[in-house]
This record gives sequence, C-alpha cells and structure tokens, in this order.
Amino acid sequence: MGLVHVADACIFAACHVKSGQTTIQKMNHRKILISVFVAMTAFGSAQAQRVKGSDTLLPLTQELAEEYLEEHPDSSVIVTGGGSGVGISALMENTTDIAMASRRIKFGEKMKFAEAGLEAEEVIVAYDALAVVVNPSNPVSKLTREQLEAIFRGKITNWKEVGGEDRRIVVYSRETSSGTYEFFKESVLENKNYMSSILSMPATGAIIQSVRQTKGAIGYIGLAYLNQYVKPLAVSYDGGRHYALPSVETAADGSYPIVRPLYYYYDSAKEAVVSPFISYALSPVGQQSVLAQGFIPVKMESDEGTVQGDGKDNEADNGEEAVGR
Repeated sequence: MGLVHVADACIFAACHVKSGQTTIQKMNHRKILISVFVAMTAFGSAQAQRVKGSDTLLPLTQELAEEYLEEHPDSSVIVTGGGSGVGISALMENTTDIAMASRRIKFGEKMKFAEAGLEAEEVIVAYDALAVVVNPSNPVSKLTREQLEAIFRGKITNWKEVGGEDRRIVVYSRETSSGTYEFFKESVLENKNYMSSILSMPATGAIIQSVRQTKGAIGYIGLAYLNQYVKPLAVSYDGGRHYALPSVETAADGSYPIVRPLYYYYDSAKEAVVSPFISYALSPVGQQSVLAQGFIPVKMESDEGTVQGDGKDNEADNGEEAVGR
C-alpha cells in the first residue's frame, strides 16, 4: 500500500513516541501528532522503509526523511532511535531496513551477519565532532586528551587538579549500547575502561540536562546538540601544544581531533529498496541538510581536505577511522 491520498492532498505526519522515536509519513503538508500504533494500523501494508539506531543520527535522519518525502510523496519512512547497537541488531533481525550507527560495525557483528546469510553494506552519510562539555560556570576552558582520559577513568577527581576550582568532578557518559560511548572510549580513552562509578545516561539530552544542572559535571555530546546550556572545551591531542574548540570548520580542517564518521548499514539484498533514500542523503541537497543540522558533509572543501569521500567507506577492516586521529 502506498500513500493514502485524501482529496488529492497528502498529509504529513511526524509522530513522536517515547524518547527518540519518530514515525514519519507523507500526507497533507502539515505535521500532526498521532501514536505509532495508529500509524502502523493505517499503513500496515504500506511497506514503509524502516530506519533505526543511533540517537546521534536520529535528528538528521528525521530531517532527511521529511525532505525526501517532499520529493517522493508515494513513499513512507519510519525513523526510530535507540542506539547504534540496537539498530545493528534490528538489521540482523530484519526489523529495520537501514541501521544508523555512530560507530563502525564490530567484527563479531559481521560474523553474526554472515551466519544469518546477510551481507552488511556500509555507507558514510556524514561526519560528527564530539564536544566535551562542562557547566557554563566552570572556569576550565581546555583539556588535553591525557587529562580527559584521567578524568573519565577516575584518576583525576577534582577540578583543581586541572586548573579549576576545588570541586569534585561528576562524570557523565552515554550507556554502553551507544556508538558514541564506543567511539569516545576508543579515541579519548585509547580503549581503556571508563571509571566504574561513571554516571551512564540513556540519551544525549540527559547528558545536557545533567551537565547544565551540576556545576562540577563533565560529559560528551555530538556537535549538533551543542547549545547555550553547556560549555564546550578546547581539546589537544598533542600534549597541549595546540588546542581547538569543536565546530564544523575545525572538524573539517582536522584541527579538532575528536571526529568520527556516521554510518548507514543495510543488507545488500535490499539495496534496491534503500538506495533511493540513501542516494538522497548523499546528494548535494541532502548534504546541505547535513551541514544545516550541524554535522560535517561527506564532501566538504577545506584547506587540509580532511573530510572527503563519496559515502562508501574505503577503510581497511582493522576499523581505523579516516579522520580525527
């Protein structure tokens, strides 16, 4: 079943259910709130394209889906968050067509795909800078990677140890199913373990809220989520010789070090189904939305040419990232 046409007009519905869950369908060019169950009942046989996973990619994919449906009124797209691991598991279970991920698929996940007779295809749709954030009242403005590692591993516990006030550091992180959690551990902690008493948050919004309300707090969020309620820190990966604040420009030219690719994964057998939407995301119009949402486009001119590509990941299977190292 395609779109339901009512008096030759289409209705546009964006349904927000729970935290980070959105159902998007094209109808009448206006947004209305309905429950996902009503939506699925009305369009149960519509063969809606399902996109699930990373909360980092969720707002961008929602925007891309809305724009895509403007151009393809007979299509239907359902976008749901939950985390990178959730999306990849859903792809293996055939409960999504596209898995959004803010980290690369793991070797063990690849093996599970192979055992299930599936072949996961990988596409980079954008790049994202991770901002390390503190409460706006915190006088500390910059930290080295080594200092960040020591803080998130519980080795540095008071802000006075890094030039700040005599105040206990309260450390917030994403939960273990998050690709952001995995990437921060890899890039900043160099794959060492987080402190056992770290406060795990289910979503980026929860980290922002906690850091905003706690003077001694520190956490990390995607660049697109940065707002006036938290303060980003300048970061150095060369022992304090050079620091950079997170921004689209510093991520693109390579001066800001905590940068990662954002992925769409799909089963190669469904390429014909998912290709139109993914192609739109990688198109000039789609990549303009990437930039407008605070992410770094796959192709972006810069002095250093750091962030470049065609969306297909040409990295080796050892999982090393193309940027931000």
